[in-house]
Formats: sequence, structure tokens, C-alpha cells
Amino acid sequence: MLFSCQGKLSELRALDIEGDAPQAIAKGVNLKYTDSGRMVANLKSPKMKDFTNKDFPYREFPDGLEVEFFDENNEKSTVTADYGIVYEDTKLIDLQGNVVIFTADSLRLEASQLYWDQTLNWVFTDRPNKIKFPNGALNEGKGFDANQNFGNFRSRTNIGVQVIEDKKPDE
Repeated sequence: MLFSCQGKLSELRALDIEGDAPQAIAKGVNLKYTDSGRMVANLKSPKMKDFTNKDFPYREFPDGLEVEFFDENNEKSTVTADYGIVYEDTKLIDLQGNVVIFTADSLRLEASQLYWDQTLNWVFTDRPNKIKFPNGALNEGKGFDANQNFGNFRSRTNIGVQVIEDKKPDE
């Protein structure tokens, strides 16, 4: 008996992933991240492209994303952006377009682009940004870096209103 694979070979080649194509595309993404049974984050996006099969693996969110983070007291902080990309090896997240962070303690940050280094728990940008702190202080500037809870915040160039409490020596 003789068999021919020629007809099937062209069909198999058609299934090959093109060089710049993602290995997977997910729609209606709703990922929940847990730690010891406690939800720590919930990522939602209309679309995710998975390029983790590349030499420099990443996941792309071309239609935007929303991430809710929950602290150990189950208080929620939210991050939204029009576009996002997560680099697997470097643990760097690049958020672009109408980036808004609203923290559990009412800090609100708006920027056109923001980076988050997950390894160092550090956020930064060189782009224009506006921050309203929980105490009412306002900061508008171009560029800052901070730890992810904004307890250590360094602005590069800015204008704003700072709230300074004047305490008497006996208080």
C-alpha cells in the first residue's frame, strides 16, 4: 500500500504561526489572581494577544485593560488604560493612553503613559501627569517615580498645591 501526505502537508503548513503573529488571542478576558485563596488582583480586557512564544515574550492588551488590586484588608485599587503590554522576562508593564490609577486611600493619578516594575514595586513615567493625593495636595508635572503605594514619591518637574500641617510645639 502506498500513502501520500502531499495533500495534507499544505494544510499543516497553513496552521503554522506567522513570524509576527501571536500564539493566541483571547477575547473577553477576566483573569483572577489569588494568593493562598485570597484574591489579590482581577484583570479585565476585551482582548489579549499572547506573544510569549517569542524570544522576548510579552502579552499585549490592544483594546485596553482594567486591573483591580486588593490589599490584605481587601481594599481595592484600580488601574485603567487604553493599551497595555506586559513583558514576561523583565516583569515590566507599560500602560498607555488615559492611564488612571485610583487607590484604596483615594489617591488619583492620570497620565498618558506609565511604567510599573513588578520586581521593584516601582511606578514611573517621563510624561505629563496629574496626581491628587488623599490629603488634598495636587501635583501636575512631567515625570515622576514612586513606590507602588506612593509612600515614596519623587517628582521631576512640577507645579501644584501642597498641604502642610502646622503643628504647635506642644502637640
